[in-house]
Amino acid sequence: MEIGIIGAGAWGEALYYALKDKNRVYITSRHKKNLENFVPLEEILKLEYLLVVLPAQSVRGWLKEHPLSSHHKVLVASKGIDSQTKEFLNQIYEKYLPPSNLAYLSGPSFAKEVKERLPTALVVSSINSDLASKYAAAFPDFIKAYTDDDVMGAEVAGAYKNVIAIASGICEGLKLGNNARAALLARGLVEMERFGRFFGAKTQTFLGLSGAGDLFLTASSTLSRNFRVGLFLAQGLRLEDILKKLGEVAEGVYTAKAIYELSLQNGIYTPIAKEVYEIIEGKDPKQSIDQLLKR
Repeated sequence: MEIGIIGAGAWGEALYYALKDKNRVYITSRHKKNLENFVPLEEILKLEYLLVVLPAQSVRGWLKEHPLSSHHKVLVASKGIDSQTKEFLNQIYEKYLPPSNLAYLSGPSFAKEVKERLPTALVVSSINSDLASKYAAAFPDFIKAYTDDDVMGAEVAGAYKNVIAIASGICEGLKLGNNARAALLARGLVEMERFGRFFGAKTQTFLGLSGAGDLFLTASSTLSRNFRVGLFLAQGLRLEDILKKLGEVAEGVYTAKAIYELSLQNGIYTPIAKEVYEIIEGKDPKQSIDQLLKR
C-alpha cells in the first residue's frame, strides 16, 4: 500500500517506522521533521489511504480547513472526545466521509515501544470489514492487528482510559498503594463500559485490547502522559504548569470535561470521571479520594 500519515508527533512517527516494513509510507506535519519521505500536505492528500494522527482537540478545525474527498480511506489513530462540541471522533469524521471510508485504531500501545519494535497488539475497527482487514494487513510482523466492527466501543475506550489514567496517577502520587489502584482500575473499567453502553458500544469491547488492555497500560506507567498528569496533580502542581512541563498533549484533561458534561446531560453514573474533572478544576485530590471511598 501507499499510505500517507498526517501528524508527525511521537505516535505518528512510531507508526511511520512500523508501517514502512510492508508499505510505501509518506508523512507530513505542521512543522518540518527530518524524516525520509516527509512531504507537503498537498502531496499526502493525493493518496487514497491516509492515517491521521492529530490531537483529538485539533481534528474538527483541521477537517474544516482540509476537507477530505470521498476517495480517501482513513485510519484514525487519535483518541479523545472534542471538549467543545462533546462529539466523538467518529461523529466528527462522518461529517466529511461516509462511515465505510473510515477505520479507527485502538489498543495498548506506547509510541516508544512501537518505535523499538517490541511486540504489540492493536485493533482496527470499522463497519467496513474489507477496509479494516486491509489496514490490519499493512502492519509489520511485530504488531498483531485484530479487526472488529464496534467503532463506538473503540472510541469510548480510547478516550475514557485517559481519564482513568489521570485518576491512577493521582492514586500513585498520593501513595495510596497497589490495592487502591487495582480497585480504581476495576471500577474504572466498569464505569467506562457503562458510559459506552449508553452510546451503543458492545460490552465485549471493554474486556479486550481496546478497553481493559489499553486501560491497564495507560494507567500503570510513567510512559503515559495522562498518568503523569495525575502524579503532578497529586503533588499540588497547577494544571497550567503541568501541561508546560509535559510539552505534549494529554487528551485526558480535555476528555474528562467532555465525559463529565455528557454524563450530566444523559444521567450516566460516572463518579471517577466526575472527580477527575473536579480535581482538574482545582479540587483537593485527597478530598476526592475520600468521597470515592465513601461511595
